[in-house]
Amino acid sequence: MKPEQFIEGLDEAQIVAAIAKAERKTSGEIRVYVSHKKREDILVAARRRFHKLAMTKTRQRNAVLIYFAPLTHKFAIWGDIGVHEKCGQALWNDIAAGMGDLLKQGQFTEGVVAAITQVGEALAKYFPPVHDDRNELSNEIAKD
Repeated sequence: MKPEQFIEGLDEAQIVAAIAKAERKTSGEIRVYVSHKKREDILVAARRRFHKLAMTKTRQRNAVLIYFAPLTHKFAIWGDIGVHEKCGQALWNDIAAGMGDLLKQGQFTEGVVAAITQVGEALAKYFPPVHDDRNELSNEIAKD
């Protein structure tokens, strides 16, 4: 797969809608990021982008970034400290495995939406909505 196939294969409106739907059930935040650069150490890249997107500034430290680097055929899921403490690495591994299977089949939007849905379910379990909740981060797909 060429990187542009991944990027062009994403239905941004469907992904943004999935984020909004997931976030209605939680005080947590979800972002999707696509890098046009070659990223060998995907976790380091995801962590750095997490900070650059100011995702550590959520009130409950409950943001999650789903990061893609199509040039190297890699992706990562990075959760802030509040989420990681509650959910643990096993959750990220399970979500990544399911998303990876769909991506390999060329079902790009479906894979991203499935991951968003699973992240949203985990956030809803540990971070239910609060009375004064507001959308702290954009739902749009971020890109470099």
